[in-house]
Amino acid sequence: MADVELLSVTRIWDEGPHNAFCDLVRHDDRWWCTFREGTDHGSGDGALRVIVSDDAESWESAALVELPGSDLRDPKLSVTPDDTLLLLAGERHKDEADAWINSTMTWLSADGTAWHGPFTVGDPSTWIWRVVWAEDVAWGVGYGCQEGRFVRLYRSRTGTRFEPIGPDMYTEGYPNETALVFCDCGPCLCLLRMDGEGATGKLGMAELPYTTWRWRDLGIKIGGPEMLRLPDDRYVACARLYDERVRTSLLWLDPDAATLTEFLELPSGGDTSYAGMVWHDDLLWVAYYSSHEAKTSIYLARVRFS
Repeated sequence: MADVELLSVTRIWDEGPHNAFCDLVRHDDRWWCTFREGTDHGSGDGALRVIVSDDAESWESAALVELPGSDLRDPKLSVTPDDTLLLLAGERHKDEADAWINSTMTWLSADGTAWHGPFTVGDPSTWIWRVVWAEDVAWGVGYGCQEGRFVRLYRSRTGTRFEPIGPDMYTEGYPNETALVFCDCGPCLCLLRMDGEGATGKLGMAELPYTTWRWRDLGIKIGGPEMLRLPDDRYVACARLYDERVRTSLLWLDPDAATLTEFLELPSGGDTSYAGMVWHDDLLWVAYYSSHEAKTSIYLARVRFS
């Protein structure tokens, strides 16, 4: 689109064997990015790297969060109402039958270097994917990882204990990764990844108290969704697309029409996506990972909207 300009894309981290599944926030006037370091995409040795920058150009490691015997995956960062960093991630380990068991864990930090935790949150075998704060409450959607396929809404005031809200949001097929946006007037939007043969993404909407959801099909397959609302009230999403080729792209979401329209492909390919987005200084900042330059690495894009 003519009113969108990709200003820059910079590789900001590639020191791990496989660097992937990232998120991005602003805290204390600094940039914070987190991601998983492991041997490869599905290896059982994942640890959570947190890096920091004053200018989004020079980055250094602030912390490496590890848990012996566990694979930590898909970390997400948010800032609590008392100005503390909250780190959330999926955890998995092998049981005695050599099967993967999943849970969700959180950590808290005042400075991004020393992390207090982990706290096991949510329900067993359920992965809370991402946290969004609204009205001093943390909201997240967890999905069933073992028996049963569902997505379930959770909330917390501390980040160390999450309670389920209402009945399960969606129980057909294989729903999993999500992105939430809360509107000023109360409604909540949920962008939902669906897996399985022929499965395409869904858009959910609910009014307070967010216990009754209405779902519409988006008609395209998406992975690793993230979403936010721009100052002009347009909704922008970032996701992995699978049609002609795998790539990470920005898309317009039209909630009324229930459509996703690609408008900017980011330099990407192969193993890619799982972005974090921040609106800052009238620009959209997007942290994502990709393997289009051989090694799977973390990238930061700056996008300007007219």
